[in-house]
Amino acid sequence: MSASPRPEASRSLSRTGIDWGSSLGTAVSLAATVFILLILFVILGNVVIHGLPQLSWRFVSTIPKKDFFDKDSAAVLPMIVGTSIRVLVMTVFVIPIGVTTAVYLTEYARSNSWYTRVIRAAISNLAGVPSIVFGLFGAGFFVHLIGGGIDDIIGATSPKWGKPALLWASLTLAVMTLPVVIVATEESLRAITPGLREASLALGATKLQTILRIVLPNALPGILTGGILAVSRAAGEVAPILFTGAAYYLADLPRSLNDQFMDLGYHTYILASQAPNIEKARPILYGTVFVLLLLTFSLNAVAIFARARIRRQMRSGH
Repeated sequence: MSASPRPEASRSLSRTGIDWGSSLGTAVSLAATVFILLILFVILGNVVIHGLPQLSWRFVSTIPKKDFFDKDSAAVLPMIVGTSIRVLVMTVFVIPIGVTTAVYLTEYARSNSWYTRVIRAAISNLAGVPSIVFGLFGAGFFVHLIGGGIDDIIGATSPKWGKPALLWASLTLAVMTLPVVIVATEESLRAITPGLREASLALGATKLQTILRIVLPNALPGILTGGILAVSRAAGEVAPILFTGAAYYLADLPRSLNDQFMDLGYHTYILASQAPNIEKARPILYGTVFVLLLLTFSLNAVAIFARARIRRQMRSGH
């Protein structure tokens, strides 16, 4: 009967042998990462190379004529203003609602209750709904039901709120990006050490005071991360605003929340699908996409800078 290998020999073999499974997994993960970065580099490089020559002060600071397929008269100022306002208005609505919902689910709701499970299932399903469905929902609920109801209350003779408008497009985008903010905020709240809550309660603070003065300030970087993700998704969305506020052409900038607006994403769709000569419109298309990327990166950069500053202040405070 042969003797079994000694434990020392087995440990020595495991230390000197090659773990082929781990090495293969590392290689595949690295290859996938490089592939994704390569695709991103190709896309951004293509947009920059073809869009940068179109960029000029006239292109970004003037209102285009109705025939915006002409390279010499094309401009995107109304699209920049419309996209910026709808994203900012969306953020004003989605952050408070998303944070409040996440606080309730994390701090107040019982995890094993049926209504908590229903809420979490609704959030998960909401995240998987196609964006065009949100557009149809916004047109039916916000434009016709809410806006039409407001017109009936104020006795408007012509549609004032019961029509596609900047406010309804922003609210539709807020509903669409709500799961992103809720999930990011929940993860940030769970990452806070329970000892902070317990110490605050032990010193006599109420649960609400603990949440407002201890939990939320420490979770603020994660909340801003959710806002960044929401802005990134909403900035380029077209389907939700097709029926709720975007206009084909306007000779003026939006002046109130019940005005329609022009949008960079929708304008890109028009240039790509309705240009009489796509070759002549191609430089304008690339220039519009380049401006959209710059605007999205700029909005994200502001939020990232604010998040980094808050984190530095929190570290210095500790």
